[in-house]
Amino acid sequence: MSAWNGLEHELDAWRNAGRTATFWLRDDDACGDSDALQRLLRIADDHAVPLALAVIPAALQPDLAAATASRAGVTVLQHGYAHLNHAAPGARACELGAERAPAAVVQEIVAGCARLADAFGGRFLPALVPPWNRIDDGVVAQLPGAGYRGLSTFGARSAAHAAPGLVQCNAHVDPIAWRRDRAFIGADKAIERTVAHLRARREGGVDALEPTGILTHHLAFDAPAWPFLDELLARICAHGAATWLRAHAILAGAAGVTCARSA
Repeated sequence: MSAWNGLEHELDAWRNAGRTATFWLRDDDACGDSDALQRLLRIADDHAVPLALAVIPAALQPDLAAATASRAGVTVLQHGYAHLNHAAPGARACELGAERAPAAVVQEIVAGCARLADAFGGRFLPALVPPWNRIDDGVVAQLPGAGYRGLSTFGARSAAHAAPGLVQCNAHVDPIAWRRDRAFIGADKAIERTVAHLRARREGGVDALEPTGILTHHLAFDAPAWPFLDELLARICAHGAATWLRAHAILAGAAGVTCARSA
């Protein structure tokens, strides 16, 4: 069985169980407009897939708001503050870790939150995506009081709320091999990871209500990654037991959307 057939088979299993497999699309490290961003936006638009764009506040360029202004399917999330590593030498990279007092970290990211709210208005959702998907528990505990409604890292969540009033919904499939050559891992591996999370949800190994999150980094994508993403979205959209959710539906309780079907 090919990897693509494996995805079809897994979605068939959801349909046979009378269930719908939910997905969401998160893209990290956005700063400004670029050819890569426009390519990502076109792919999402072609399949009517909502996009959660995680933007770095300190690196925000004025042209990003203009580039996304007409894209109704784009929701802006906050990607840390400056995407700077404050970890000790030799430790895993982390901007929002325990190296600084939680109150100082929160003060910094709240300033970033205000910048994004000013730039994007109602298209900005106060949900935090920590750089490198790492954040100290002490910082997490202060996020609801600072006005945040959602948190998104990587891997199957252990609970639906990271703190009281703070919904957690993560990404689960990253098609880039960051620790090797930062290249596309290949369609087979990426599909297998997608199927693995779907199967674990269906069989009760992880939270069945957490949508399967596809994570992209448009600035880091190499040539083979783009057609894979296009085909992945197309195949999921073509299946009657799959739907894509907006970030608001996941992290703020608004309604989801279903992909447009190909004619």
